[in-house]
Amino acid sequence: MSLALYTVLVLATGVERLVELVVSARHARWSFERGGRESGRGHFPAMVALHTGLLVACVAEATLADRPFLPWLGWPMLVVVLAAQALRWWCIATLGPQWNTRVIVVPGSGLVARGPYRFLRHPNYVAVVAEGVALPLVHTAWVTALAFTVLNAVLLLGFRIPAEERALADARQA
Repeated sequence: MSLALYTVLVLATGVERLVELVVSARHARWSFERGGRESGRGHFPAMVALHTGLLVACVAEATLADRPFLPWLGWPMLVVVLAAQALRWWCIATLGPQWNTRVIVVPGSGLVARGPYRFLRHPNYVAVVAEGVALPLVHTAWVTALAFTVLNAVLLLGFRIPAEERALADARQA
């Protein structure tokens, strides 16, 4: 895969993220109209910056460090990227208007236990982790893959998942 095609892949991923934000805004309106409460706002700007940085760093490292496309690595990683997108959209479709990029819980809405949520409590984060490793490695941007993985783990485990768990526990008690 040429660097130009890789750049198109990363740009397409960016467009997909913008589509997610549009869907998320619509779902946020739906949630707030039904009494939804937002939690964990403090970490959201860091999450946006990290995900934006991933896209920029993928292309920057591949270009500036002259990373080659290694077919034995790049093609399997492309498959992982595509699988992560499929899992992400399966999560979005399963949660419907309850899905959001922010932590908004509608009281009384209950936990979803179908789709990928039958198997995992946070399947969307599996998609995020897989994509964060695989997208850079499509063009051997290993520094980006490593940095994103570490920073994302800190963000998810230290802030995002605990904020979601607290919000869901509060909603169950209300």
